[in-house]
Amino acid sequence: MPASLEPARAAIRRRITELFNDASRGERPILRRADALFATDSVAWRVNGDIVTMMIGGVSGLLLQMLHPAVLAGVWDHSDFRSDMHGRLRRTAKFIAVTTYDHAEHGLAAIDRVRGIHDRIGGVLPDGTPYRVSDPALLAWVHVTEAISFLTAWIRYAEPGMSMADQDRYFAEMAVVAGRLGADPVPRDRASAETLIRSMRPALRADARTREVAQLVLNQSVGAALTDAASAVIMQAGVDLLPDWARAMQGLRTPPKPAVRAGARALAGALGWAYEGSPNHEVWPADVTVWPRD
Repeated sequence: MPASLEPARAAIRRRITELFNDASRGERPILRRADALFATDSVAWRVNGDIVTMMIGGVSGLLLQMLHPAVLAGVWDHSDFRSDMHGRLRRTAKFIAVTTYDHAEHGLAAIDRVRGIHDRIGGVLPDGTPYRVSDPALLAWVHVTEAISFLTAWIRYAEPGMSMADQDRYFAEMAVVAGRLGADPVPRDRASAETLIRSMRPALRADARTREVAQLVLNQSVGAALTDAASAVIMQAGVDLLPDWARAMQGLRTPPKPAVRAGARALAGALGWAYEGSPNHEVWPADVTVWPRD
């Protein structure tokens, strides 16, 4: 690569770092460690580290999750999503990074912290039905929609020929996190994940609150890290990733698939180029505890 392009590549990496790390809290990128919860050759390492597919899957997963009335209520009643949707998405990305790549003890501690928060949260649905965020079936819905969305985005934009064995391995690996969070049932292969989603569909609803949250998600700019056009591609690719029935429930139009998918692939290629040779893609031994200079 010409030396003249290196400053541009480094600048992109810095902007992505700002997107996923809250500088006011001193956050830095998570080192990929050999002593992580998952092995370095795990499918989770392969899937969860791709920026573009994880953002697309994150948008799609969140839109799916909000179709469950109790998940929607938990967000509506107990979060600052209206004023800080970007913060919510960033915290989700950080949790995934810590549980996938950081020291195993740090990953487990992060899971336990989230579980402790869930244990304290509950409320009443508009129809008077009580709910608890720690309900195992509710956590299972959040988990399965997130996992299948991340994996489907990865297959569409990064590894179209991914074997079913590796897809099953991904669900088996991510079940470690879901089980410790208290989810039940936890699918351990793709077929079980799809069965769980089908079984939950009768409980799903869409109303004005559902669509308000959806619009807040979709009108988010990814911020200074990416252009408005790139942000729009990610959001539309997330909508495109939804099952037809979920997109219909949300009242969302089907995006123009050729343009959206071409844009998402181009964006993934650009960020892949930016991260070639970056410390983000190296595996660091246990004695490295300080983020290296990039």
